[in-house]
Amino acid sequence: MQKYLEKTGKTPDDAIAAALAELGLDRDDVSVEILEFGRTGFLGIGASPAVVRVSYEVPDEVKVEKVEKVEKVAPAPKAEKPAKVEKVAPAPKAEKPAEVPAAPVADENADYAAIRSFLTGLLERMGIQAEIAISPRANGGINVNLSGNGMGAIIGRRGETLDAIQHLTNYAVNHDTDKHLHISVDAENYRSKREESLAHLAEKMAEKAIKYRRSMALEPMNSYERHVIHTALQNYEGVTTSSTGVEPNRRVIVSYVKPETPANNKPQSREWA
Repeated sequence: MQKYLEKTGKTPDDAIAAALAELGLDRDDVSVEILEFGRTGFLGIGASPAVVRVSYEVPDEVKVEKVEKVEKVAPAPKAEKPAKVEKVAPAPKAEKPAEVPAAPVADENADYAAIRSFLTGLLERMGIQAEIAISPRANGGINVNLSGNGMGAIIGRRGETLDAIQHLTNYAVNHDTDKHLHISVDAENYRSKREESLAHLAEKMAEKAIKYRRSMALEPMNSYERHVIHTALQNYEGVTTSSTGVEPNRRVIVSYVKPETPANNKPQSREWA
């Protein structure tokens, strides 16, 4: 099989040498046809390269066709349909045993019994066992103190869970009744400890407000904690308190109050002779 290769060069010999170098053949292995002798031109103007065509023989390519024998595969047998399974009616759910109300304490009045019954059921659903101590308050309300293991879950973050339990207890006991009992729910005396901590914080912020003569903002608190702050500083000289913001980000502001100068302490004018 004969093939051709055209090559250019400055002279026909240069073009032939380039073709032989590219093909890796000798001069005797090829036939050369000069297509263009090339021109040098005058001072390089009008110059054109020489062009040669080199023909050479290569062995004929034998095309081998690869025939792949495809064996016919018998189709897979169809899967047999599974036998119908009769639906079995589910077994009836076991009835939940009726909840047994908390046993009332001897000689306990109806209000105390209602509080104890509600809190016992609520704590059972929370998975917490606690002792429930109920006592009267000086202002006519009712104190409830919870004690036992797992009080941290009852108190919650900054007393939020305890506040929710107190709110639910007040609603459950006072619902559909003419009287309104104020029920305070505490756990391991958390509220009294929190009140002491808040009172200490209030005095500390009041001292800063007086020292730097500017207002000091406390962290957001619920209404109960804000009331403790206001009460702790209501007679504190040099500061006043107020609340700002919207729930649940409402907070107390402790503001510095400039003392008033008494009228008899005003500086007197002097006459110079």
